[in-house]
Amino acid sequence: MGKTNKKTKRAIYNIIGWLGAALIVGAYLLNSFGVLDAQGLLYQLINLLGAICILTFSVVWKAYPNVVTNAIWSVGAIVAIVLIVVK
Repeated sequence: MGKTNKKTKRAIYNIIGWLGAALIVGAYLLNSFGVLDAQGLLYQLINLLGAICILTFSVVWKAYPNVVTNAIWSVGAIVAIVLIVVK
C-alpha cells in the first residue's frame, strides 16, 4: 500500500472518530439544553451512530478501552431504541 493511500485511510478514520465524538457530545448538549429528550428515538439514534463511529475508529487504532466503552454504549442505545419502538 502506498504512502498516499495510507494517509488517506488514516485521515478517513480520524474523520469518522471526530464525527462520532461530535455526535455523542452534540446529543448530550441538546439533551442538557432541553432540545432532545433522552427517552426519544432521535437521541438514541444519534448516540448509536456516534458510538459506532468511535467504535470503528478505536478498533482501527487498537484503542481497546474505547472499543469496550463504545460497544457497551452501542448495546445500551440499541436496547433503548428497541424499547422505544416496541412501546
